[in-house]
Amino acid sequence: MTESAGPSVPPVSPVTGPPPPGEPERHGEPPRLTRWRRMRRRSRVLVVSSAGLAALVLALGLHTVGRLEGWFTERVSPAALSALLAPSYKVSKPAGNGPFPTALLYHGCDGAKDNMDRWADRLVEAGWAAIIVDSNGPRGYEDFASWRLVCTGQLLPGRERAGDLIVSIADAIAMPFVDADRLALIGMSHGGWSIMELMTLDLTVQRPTNLTRLPAPGPALLAGVRANVLVYPWCGLANQARYEPWLNPAPLLFILASADIIAPAIECEWVVRGLEREGHSVETIVYDGATHGFDQEERSDFSPLVFDPDATADALTRAIAFLNAAITPAPAPNPESR
Repeated sequence: MTESAGPSVPPVSPVTGPPPPGEPERHGEPPRLTRWRRMRRRSRVLVVSSAGLAALVLALGLHTVGRLEGWFTERVSPAALSALLAPSYKVSKPAGNGPFPTALLYHGCDGAKDNMDRWADRLVEAGWAAIIVDSNGPRGYEDFASWRLVCTGQLLPGRERAGDLIVSIADAIAMPFVDADRLALIGMSHGGWSIMELMTLDLTVQRPTNLTRLPAPGPALLAGVRANVLVYPWCGLANQARYEPWLNPAPLLFILASADIIAPAIECEWVVRGLEREGHSVETIVYDGATHGFDQEERSDFSPLVFDPDATADALTRAIAFLNAAITPAPAPNPESR
């Protein structure tokens, strides 16, 4: 009786074992060659993955540079930008018709929070009108995902938002209670960055990246700005005030926080030294142990920032004293003292 042979089963190499999934079976192949093939396959995967990651980083970098330079920014007329922003202006003023010295307030990258009202209330108590300009809300940048992109410069970088500033200044001047010759700009974080960008633009030949042209009367709009208050502003590498001359003669007050990990005080102190070398009047206050946003109680979940009521109260008092001094006319010289 003859036994029939069963199906042929290829032997499994006791050295190399079965081939990995997706790799063709090679009977009798030397173990060294098998290992080499596997390494080559892994190297190809690594090269492709690295190339994809590099392309992603390059695209992200190009997008960031493009936003900073305005390559991807839609340019609109001053009237169109005013129509977007003006319905959200929050105006406070003392009793009466004025005209009042007026401060325009610009929030941080997370939008208009409770600190803006806190500043506006104290300004009104001191006899100032206050106009809070919301750049995020009218654009729909109020959810976490959107305003985080603002914070990272992927949306509404400082030179673009500078258009919001100059349009809001033009709108404020048109308000009957505003003293157009006694204006102050107050910017928190991203708002401070935007003020710095505006003040380094030569408006005779340049404009913010979101505007087709300047609102009337053009560069003269900044003539009435008598003071700038920059509260923990972002002074990082993309801030043009690090490299370009400051073109507004009004005095500046920097309010900084020593424990600021978002807009480190040391970077702004570097800018301050440059402004002083240019001959500008600059005052600096640094609150020891305070964090970024120390004047803001309203925060996102898991925020490491801490509201500091003492630093907030002191900052408000000293900022208002600075503003009042900036708008007070210098005394006329006494002829008898000559």
